[in-house]
Amino acid sequence: MRSGVIAQKLGMTRIYNDAGEHVPVTVLRMENCQVVAQRTQEKNGYTAVQLGVGLAKVKNTSKALRGHFATASVEPKAKVAEFRVTPENLLDIGAEITVEHFVAGQKVDVTGTSIGKGFQGVIKRHNFGGGRATHGNSVSHRVHGSTGQRQDPGKVFKGKKMAGHMGDVRVTTQNVEVVSTDTDRGLILIRGAVPGSKGAWIMVRDAAKVSLPDNAPKPAAIRAAAQASNEAPATEGAE
Repeated sequence: MRSGVIAQKLGMTRIYNDAGEHVPVTVLRMENCQVVAQRTQEKNGYTAVQLGVGLAKVKNTSKALRGHFATASVEPKAKVAEFRVTPENLLDIGAEITVEHFVAGQKVDVTGTSIGKGFQGVIKRHNFGGGRATHGNSVSHRVHGSTGQRQDPGKVFKGKKMAGHMGDVRVTTQNVEVVSTDTDRGLILIRGAVPGSKGAWIMVRDAAKVSLPDNAPKPAAIRAAAQASNEAPATEGAE
């Protein structure tokens, strides 16, 4: 089991395949996705890597987190998350994962926080059909109707579909396809929609129900130190 990555959702667009068909894709961006800590069986009771992505201002980072990032010799991160891995796929602290971690055609599981919709009725929230439009119906067009039975059992069962808060929950979509990756810009193109609003942080993992492709890098696609040092001056000059 390899580590997943943290990416930021930029939005949706479409691309064209070799057959001229348009494919709707969600664009995810990985920026400075580095390992900031390790979790080992001997010390913590499980094996995992803690990743940080993006850049956060030092003044907006707590003193405890500043010390945590200083121990790993990395800049303060905007988002931190853990990914369970097998011992042979444990990554070194400070290693930076690139978008080449995923290959075109691979199936992945994506996790994000769905867009909040506030308090909604049953038609929008649970896709109810609604009541009759006429024939004596005056104020019950979009109500859910009866929610219980008679004196026995005399209660509303838990889980009954009713009006209430909709969205803003953690959602995982399984077996979505990686259409392509852009190494230069750090982009991952995912077929179809991904839970979350624009700018949200998305967790991308290898699909749990589909085998990993043979050409997927193991333990991960790591940016070489020489490559990172060569890119640094170019970035400073561009600013």
